[in-house]
Amino acid sequence: MTVADEPILVATGVVKTFGGLRAVDVDQLEIRRNKITALIGPNGAGKTTFFNLLTGFDQVDEGEIQFDGKVITGTPPHRLAAEGMVRTFQLTKALAKLSTIENMKLGALNQRGEKFWAALIPGYWTKQEQDIEQRADAILQRFNLTHMRDEYAGTMSGGQRKLLEMARALMTDPRLVMLDEPMAGVNPALAQSLLELIKALPGEGRTVIFVEHNMDVVQEIADWVVVMAEGRIIAQGTPAEIKTNKAVVDAYLGAHHGEDLSQVELT
Repeated sequence: MTVADEPILVATGVVKTFGGLRAVDVDQLEIRRNKITALIGPNGAGKTTFFNLLTGFDQVDEGEIQFDGKVITGTPPHRLAAEGMVRTFQLTKALAKLSTIENMKLGALNQRGEKFWAALIPGYWTKQEQDIEQRADAILQRFNLTHMRDEYAGTMSGGQRKLLEMARALMTDPRLVMLDEPMAGVNPALAQSLLELIKALPGEGRTVIFVEHNMDVVQEIADWVVVMAEGRIIAQGTPAEIKTNKAVVDAYLGAHHGEDLSQVELT
């Protein structure tokens, strides 16, 4: 098996409990490299908790998580970002009182000027700072945010902040991009732009995992779909396969088996 064929992320025996509730109980999950994988499920399925476990924002009670062949169980998020895994949030985390370009530059890793003594020697870090700003400007242009470059991030619309958060994530040059409900609160015009940007990532050698409630979005951009219910993975497959999977229909629709899953809002 070549590196390209190996999964980039593997979760084995991952368990998370809250009191008597087993919120996550995943025997095995492998995320294919350079593909777009959707994580879906009804309310209370454990999607967000599992997402937080994978990205280091919560700690597993049992089990192991591997990223690119390396065990990362218990690794904090900032270390994972340095390793090549980065995430966004359903509620955006832009720093409202900083400009868009300043928000972008914060995403760059290993900045020399961040160290106290090095910051006192401008010649040591100014060239790197210029390179970072040039890279940030290039990404802003790609995301059609150049006109907001010097504006406070707090003046952006909700959709623009979604774009900014994803753009800032790319400043880390990640191999794995984790998107938590990237379409939430985004108007249709910006949503289409964001979908096109996401679809382009695998062609750049990046893997994408995203949590989503809109099955139309899932069917448009996902190569693979993982379905959770009651903390467990109940199905995996292509969007077409998942659409007609009886276990998935049961989880979402109960007795309403006559409905088309693509017409159901995945809450």
